[in-house]
Amino acid sequence: MSSSQSLVFAINGERFELSSVDPSTTLLEFLRTRTTFKGAKLGCGEGGCGACVVLLSKYDPVSGEVEDKSVSSCLTLLCAIHLCSITTSEGLAITTGDRFHAVHRRLAGFHASQCGFCSPGVCVSIFAALAAADRSSPPPPEGHSNLPAAAAAEAISGNLCRCTGYRPIVDACRSFAVDFDLEDLGVNAFWRRGAAAADLLPRYAAAAVCTFPDFLKTEAAASASVAASLQIQQSWYAPRSLKELRRILLAASSEARIKLVSGNTSAGVHRDLNRYDSYVDLGGISELTGIKHGDGNEFLEIGGAVSISSAIEALEEDGDAVFGKLAAHMKKVASPFVRNTASIGGNLVLAQRGNFPSDMATILLAAGASIALAVDAGTIDLSLENFFKLPPVDRREILVNVRIPRGVNNGGAVSFFETFRAAPRPLGNAIAYVNAAFSVLVNNGHVESSRLVFGAYGTRHATRAKNVEEFIAGKKINARVILEAIQILRQEIIPDQGTKHADYRVSAAVGFLFKFLSHLEEEHVKNQWDIIPSQISSTKFHNNQDLIQDRSLTSRQDIEEGVDFQPVGQALKKVGAELQASGEAVYVDDIPSPPGCLYSAFVYGDRPSAINEVKLGEMDKVVAYITAADIPAGGKNVGAAGFTGDSPLFGVGAADCAGQPLGIVVAETQKVANFCAQKAEIVYGGALVPPPIMSVEEAEERSSFFELPPFMKPPTEIGDFKEGVNAAEEKILSAEVVLGSQYYFYMETQTALAVPDEDGCIVVYGSLQVPEDTQHIIAKCLGVPSHNVRVITRRVGGGFGGKAFRGMPVAVACALAAHKLRRPVRMYLDRKTDMVMAGGRHPMKVTYSVWFKHTGKITALETKILIDAGSTRDISPALPINIAGTLKKYDWGATWMEFKVCRTNLPSRSAMRAPGEVQGSFIAEAIVEHVAVVLKVDPEAVRAINMHTYNSFQQFYTAAAGTPLGFTLPMVVDRVAEVAEWQRRREEVNVFNQSSRWVKRGISHIPVVMPVTVRSTPARVAILGDGSIVVEVGGVELGQGLWTKAAQMTAFSLGQLFDGRIDLLERVRVMQADTLSLVQGGYTAGSTTSESSCAAVQLACAELVSRLLPLKNSLLQLSDSLSWESLIQQAKFKSVNLSSGMLFKPEPDAVMYVNYGAAISEVEVDLLTGMTTILRSDLVYDGGKSLNPAVDLGQIEGAFVQGIGFFMCEEYLTNKDGLVTSDGTWTYKIPTVDNIPREFNVELLSSGPHQQRVLSSKASGEPPLLLSLSVHCATRAAIRAAREDLSLSPVFQLDVPATMPVVKKLCGFDNIETHLRAAISQSP
Repeated sequence: MSSSQSLVFAINGERFELSSVDPSTTLLEFLRTRTTFKGAKLGCGEGGCGACVVLLSKYDPVSGEVEDKSVSSCLTLLCAIHLCSITTSEGLAITTGDRFHAVHRRLAGFHASQCGFCSPGVCVSIFAALAAADRSSPPPPEGHSNLPAAAAAEAISGNLCRCTGYRPIVDACRSFAVDFDLEDLGVNAFWRRGAAAADLLPRYAAAAVCTFPDFLKTEAAASASVAASLQIQQSWYAPRSLKELRRILLAASSEARIKLVSGNTSAGVHRDLNRYDSYVDLGGISELTGIKHGDGNEFLEIGGAVSISSAIEALEEDGDAVFGKLAAHMKKVASPFVRNTASIGGNLVLAQRGNFPSDMATILLAAGASIALAVDAGTIDLSLENFFKLPPVDRREILVNVRIPRGVNNGGAVSFFETFRAAPRPLGNAIAYVNAAFSVLVNNGHVESSRLVFGAYGTRHATRAKNVEEFIAGKKINARVILEAIQILRQEIIPDQGTKHADYRVSAAVGFLFKFLSHLEEEHVKNQWDIIPSQISSTKFHNNQDLIQDRSLTSRQDIEEGVDFQPVGQALKKVGAELQASGEAVYVDDIPSPPGCLYSAFVYGDRPSAINEVKLGEMDKVVAYITAADIPAGGKNVGAAGFTGDSPLFGVGAADCAGQPLGIVVAETQKVANFCAQKAEIVYGGALVPPPIMSVEEAEERSSFFELPPFMKPPTEIGDFKEGVNAAEEKILSAEVVLGSQYYFYMETQTALAVPDEDGCIVVYGSLQVPEDTQHIIAKCLGVPSHNVRVITRRVGGGFGGKAFRGMPVAVACALAAHKLRRPVRMYLDRKTDMVMAGGRHPMKVTYSVWFKHTGKITALETKILIDAGSTRDISPALPINIAGTLKKYDWGATWMEFKVCRTNLPSRSAMRAPGEVQGSFIAEAIVEHVAVVLKVDPEAVRAINMHTYNSFQQFYTAAAGTPLGFTLPMVVDRVAEVAEWQRRREEVNVFNQSSRWVKRGISHIPVVMPVTVRSTPARVAILGDGSIVVEVGGVELGQGLWTKAAQMTAFSLGQLFDGRIDLLERVRVMQADTLSLVQGGYTAGSTTSESSCAAVQLACAELVSRLLPLKNSLLQLSDSLSWESLIQQAKFKSVNLSSGMLFKPEPDAVMYVNYGAAISEVEVDLLTGMTTILRSDLVYDGGKSLNPAVDLGQIEGAFVQGIGFFMCEEYLTNKDGLVTSDGTWTYKIPTVDNIPREFNVELLSSGPHQQRVLSSKASGEPPLLLSLSVHCATRAAIRAAREDLSLSPVFQLDVPATMPVVKKLCGFDNIETHLRAAISQSP
């Protein structure tokens, strides 16, 4: 076998040749450790987030064509890209000679990059979609793409973004489309409303990017001419034929560990900790890579190594109806950049081996597909059904191809074929709860034959419902037949023991069969196959998945730009947005490793238990194992600060909870450190004494509470509670609400780099919201003064509260290891470890009693709230006052509130965007809705009668209530009702529900009231000799636009020297947070850091103006004109102090103020699957006089979508020991572009003046998250309509999150049978 001994490829036009490489090395690992290109980020390591997406290009020497496709670089093995070209986000610009590509500029200009960590991957996904569309003919008009505007959402369907809410990303993508009205695009930096024009957009040229350099084309052509196979040492083989493959496999010993690779996407499904002796790439084997039609064009044969994307193209090009439906379903499998490398054969083999919920297996089995399997004795043909019956195939059995028969109509017989799936994300990138595919041949109204296949419901692989097939054979379909078929199905598809949501999966499967057979029944009537009228013709199904794809996203943004303090108040794009999009922006893990750098990973306990020993395997690869015993004399075992106490860095002799760090492994690479930490064996001792507390109920029973400091205790009673109880005419006693947790899912996991410095000092680069507290904790741990510790944070790739106290242990651990080893040490948590250790949002149990009148007016409310703090205090003592702040959103007459902060042996909970406030608002709405149900009135009536007046608001919020002018709640509530056409649409919803049996709609209108606290914040402004300006602020740039607002404030404030006639904005640079440069930085949290930082900047600039103004006046006496540069040069010459540092401190009566908003959301619920589609959301938010309306608009939309995740889809689950089991992108589903409202309208209301606010501005980071509760309430309304049809109780609790199984259960797992029995009873 001829072979090439070197691996050759190109990255961004640069040639790489490697003669030796570890075959387990991924492309992402190589990019980040061996090149200067950092645009591809590590977000999950599973192919589930899109942060690592790059463009992979292959050249065909025969046709001369280059094929470009997006791929997940975290899954793609480096050796698999031989003679390929890779283009990262940086490369889009490099190959054009410009600093930024049009995709970068448009993403920035449409305000579609906030923290920016996901932006490079998003840009590559958009570019790949444009490139694919532009390969078609005719060529697109100049400056445009052939990509249809409707396909924009699909282009980014696999890319996760936690910040933006996706809408602006879709707009940036749609701006390239030729079939889209530019005036319909959202707020952007290129034009104002009414002035849209294509020539104002950054110029796009389809062919401008060279994705495959000429030198590589020459080498690829030369390699093709000799048909050389690739072999790198004895560890990587790339055979060109099955014969060569067989020779390689036979030559290996039976003990050899060999991994067959065809895309390597299985590594995202199963975390493979095994080490292999060699890898064999199947992607170049000719027998496995072909696509052809069989004899007589009766079937399509697809090679086993053909990618799912290529299979989709082949099926669509054929034109067969069944093939088209197969292709449409395949597009919902994974994401575009995974489908581009995942092979059809690999998917089926994973399914055959068991425990992989494959969609491909289900739909191909229903289509009657067969496979060719290469075994030692030759190649055998098997039906797919028989293939699944075999024992799990091993490495010597190769799936050669799949044969898919064409749909056939024989004589008078008509074939029907449909596929179904129930999944949290309609566009893909989510494993289905259950899938199905049905093929039925009908002759003269009778079922002649059928294949009814169900998968992903909790069995080893997809199966046929043969008992149902036998039952319907020869029958005409009617309600009786359908009912009996469903009853048989329930006995036939039985999930394995322990399957999650087992009842739901069966119920959804029943729904699929019912929907399909009902369609056949309707066809009977239409074709006069049956003289009996349709017994179920009123079904009126809606396919929510098709609804998602058929309707483009629409939106409207209404903002008002300020003119009084320009550039403050202008909708300017975020500072550094192009840097983020291109990959040029530097995050902590992008900082080049210093010489001698080591890497570390946590070893943590998986249960609360005593621990005898931690055993590490492969000690020759471990540089050190650092534990509490390595803390220097004088230091303390502290890893995080808290409001009322510190938390330990490491468990000593025990783990107080699952996920508690026990030590860190230090090694020469992050890969080795992670591997050794994951392989560590923890020898557990006896149970903890006293026994662990695993619930708030146990904590209450055993009086395990954290004490609240007096200043953190909200008032127990507001108003006269007894009087309120006595005034009531109705009451609800001891109702319960249980709220779960939520994970941050910042795109950048916790990370730090610690570098030892001279004289016992250390510099720590961290992704932190609290650099100053981290500095103090590191100093306390090391036993050194704080001035020995310098903590630097430039930018954070998403925080949401998770990079505050929960970010500290990573920085402290790295600092401890670096201090001990006297070498730099860094850590970047893998996603699983991050999810296990993070803690997340506080779960809680709420018990409430409420007293009210027949009118709906509530007179008294009593609440008892048990908050699960976890094993340490963290910020938990602050939760009661936060919960109370939003629970008081209505005039309850009088309240009695009791809070208990429970200490449990569960992971410590911490601040997450609107901590406590989101739960308080939910509790309030749950109470209102409960009262409405008891009184049998619309919840809107109860909301209206209990809405605050200014007088009642003062009673509940005291000093924070502000002035009557600032009380804009009634105005905001009325405004959203007006713009959302509330009255008309609620009537339309009622009409719709009366005529629709299997789809129900709900609409809800809620107010939001949220107090925020303003804290002291420092700033320093310095003017350099050339007139450029450097700004330091106490806050950290998290993506919230702090730097942008600070720069605008600097330009405005210093511009007052020239009465605002000069533009200084381009001269301003805001610097990273540095704890030894600017002290008293405090926390970047609570939504007010931007405004406080701007206030400090304003003070610092005012001081500079006061110093420069006399000089300016004296210079103007000598000359009629004076430039900024001349003024600064003269100031420097005359030794004017050009640096000013100030600390902003709010006045006592301005420390707290209240934010207002309102939302109306309309949803549609599929009663067969429980799927909820958000049809429309209208948000109105009072932002005061916004410092930057574009930035605040992005905060509102992003917070709203993050709230949708909490209320609707994010399940942060643990096992009985408290160990997180939702520990990756496969099991934890944040919203994607297909989960956001189909119509998404936002109005940023301009109000004021607000005298005690910074230029009348108000917070925007957290309060808008509470608006997403409108979606949950609308879902509750839709469920109520469904339950009314079934005569079920209107009193129910809709859990958080309201996932598909939760919704379906409330709509009835047996709702179909109930309906059919009623239909049959009414039939003649």
